[in-house]
Amino acid sequence: MDGNQAPVSSRADKAAFLIAAGLFALAGVVAWDAAHLNAAVATYSRVGAAAFPYGIAAALTALGLGTVAAAIKGEFPDREELELHRVGWILGGLIAQIVLLGFAGFSIATGVLFAFTARGFGGKPLWATIPIGIVLSLILYLVFSKGLELGLPQGPLERLF
Repeated sequence: MDGNQAPVSSRADKAAFLIAAGLFALAGVVAWDAAHLNAAVATYSRVGAAAFPYGIAAALTALGLGTVAAAIKGEFPDREELELHRVGWILGGLIAQIVLLGFAGFSIATGVLFAFTARGFGGKPLWATIPIGIVLSLILYLVFSKGLELGLPQGPLERLF
C-alpha cells in the first residue's frame, strides 16, 4: 500500500449507498424530464432534443452503479471529520448572494459569495477577498452581458458600464 493512500474499510459504506441513491434519483429525474420534452422541436433530425439528457441520465446511472459496487466492496477511504464552520461560511455566502442580487447586482453579490467561499476554504480575511471577488465578478459580468448579451442582475456598479 502506498503511504499516500488512506486505509480502506472492509465493510459496506452506508454513506456511499446514500450517494448512489441520490445519483439514481437524479438520473431518474433527468430521464423523466427528457421523456417529456417537446418532440416537435427537431422533427428534421433523428437526434432530438432528448438525446443529450438521456446521455446524462445514462452517465449518472453508471456512476450510481459504480458507487454501489465500491460501497459493497468497502473501497472508500476513511473520510475526514466534517467541519461545519467551513460549510457555514459557504452557505452564508450563498444566502448573502441571494439576498444581495436584487439590489446590489451581480458583481457585488457574487464577490461576496467568492469571499465567503474563500474564507470557508481557509483563505484570507473578508476585507481582502471581497474586493478581489467583486473585480473578478465584474469581469465575468462584462463578458457575459456585453460579450454574450446575457441579462444578469444589475446593481449600481454594473450601471456604470
